[in-house]
Amino acid sequence: MSHTATIAPLVGGLGLFLIGMALMSEGLKLAAGASLKHLLTRATRTRWHGLASGGLVTALVQSSSAVTVATIGFVNAGLLPLAGALWVLFGSNVGTTMTSWIVALIGLRFNIDAFALPLVGVGALLRLTGEGTRRGHFGTALAGFGLLFVGIAMLQSAFTGVADQVDLPQGSAPVAVLAQVATGVAMTVAMQSSSASMAVALTAAQTGVLSLESAAAVVIGANIGTTVTAVIAGLGATANAKRVALAHVLFNALTAAIALLMLPWLIMLLREGAETLGLGSETATLLALFHTAFNVLGVLLMWPLGDRLAAWLATRFVDDATNAIRPVHLDDNVRSVPALALSALAAEITRLHEFVRDPLLGVALADEPARDLGRLRTLESLAAEIDRFAESVHRTAMTRENATRLAELLRAERHIESAIEALTQLPPRPAPLSPVAGSMPGALAPVGETERHFIEALASVTASPHTGAGALDAPYKACKAALLEAGALGALPISEMDPALIRASLLRRAAKEWLKAWAILLEPTAISSVG
Repeated sequence: MSHTATIAPLVGGLGLFLIGMALMSEGLKLAAGASLKHLLTRATRTRWHGLASGGLVTALVQSSSAVTVATIGFVNAGLLPLAGALWVLFGSNVGTTMTSWIVALIGLRFNIDAFALPLVGVGALLRLTGEGTRRGHFGTALAGFGLLFVGIAMLQSAFTGVADQVDLPQGSAPVAVLAQVATGVAMTVAMQSSSASMAVALTAAQTGVLSLESAAAVVIGANIGTTVTAVIAGLGATANAKRVALAHVLFNALTAAIALLMLPWLIMLLREGAETLGLGSETATLLALFHTAFNVLGVLLMWPLGDRLAAWLATRFVDDATNAIRPVHLDDNVRSVPALALSALAAEITRLHEFVRDPLLGVALADEPARDLGRLRTLESLAAEIDRFAESVHRTAMTRENATRLAELLRAERHIESAIEALTQLPPRPAPLSPVAGSMPGALAPVGETERHFIEALASVTASPHTGAGALDAPYKACKAALLEAGALGALPISEMDPALIRASLLRRAAKEWLKAWAILLEPTAISSVG
């Protein structure tokens, strides 16, 4: 048999499995939408809620990496506290073992063609007839589910045919076990899917290419390899994102270390346990049981350490991300799920809105150093980043409801941009108004008084937005009238009157635009529904 004939079925089966996993995960994430968001946001009531939510969502979307990324997105958006997010992550590690059971109990036992190909056909039909709808997304997931099993069947057939030709690390010596673990890590890193590595290990063990002990070591390696996705997602990210990624690495490293140290005894206990539970003695079933057992063991080990771990993580990666004028919540990893992307977008726009408050209030109080043009230009750059993120979200499959939410958030952002623009156009703070030569200094008293009332009103609505924009109208009109009258009567030079009028007009415009954005961000339809 030629090398091409040997390798082609392996590569093809693995490719179908990966495509099936990607389609199923993407379809289920889009079909779940807000349900996925609500499930995870309720996950922090107790540890049990976190474990159950992480396990259930991972079992549904068949991707612990997707749940890890979603969790990082929620922590970034402030929708999940770090301590609660840890248990979602730990639960996702248990939930990902569902792939092992699907392969062991269905993929390797039944005639795949009898149900897998019809699933592909039905899923494709649903997608074609319901593109962009929840039904279409479910069809994508169904077709992916079918392709996943077709890939498993091809892998099983390929390994059966090359059992005597493939030379994988065998044995129980420390060097051999480490080589097996390294194989699992390498496969997962290369394919960016621990589920694919699991499928390869299960089919290889079931067809005799690997012994149970060797395949178990490969599975441990796959668990370690899956942390690479989290590490990559955490690179250059916020402090909280790095903390979540580190927690994921620590959990998987700890469970892998314990599983390796207890490997012979665990295998022996699981053989006896499988017989007691009536699960049989098939290698694939024992391997799935092993995968589940050591992840559950990891959760049990973390149970007394959870609070200390959260407290320790809170001291790591401390930076000024909260105050830095750069995107914090716009995580590229959540773009593909509109519900998550809108939550991140709402959080970032709200953050931009808070940044504008300081220069607006500072200028209102005539504190000229607060009008830092460099800082305002940086705020414009942040707004541009928000626009780019929103544009990419808009191109993803969105429901009508999500599209409406996106439009509201963008409307709020436009108001904020208008406020920034007005602040950048302000003329320098004028010196105290001087009378025209020959006029009485006291003639400017009404101007100074009305200006003071306007500034007080501006500071009031900026500090307490509930006051409302209407509180600016009367003081502004009085200030404008006083300035015009002073100029007309010759009490104030026109060269000083014009900048004072422009300044008052721009300040009112900036404040009103800022308040309009505040009203939109405060609306339940724009905020609670997306976050």
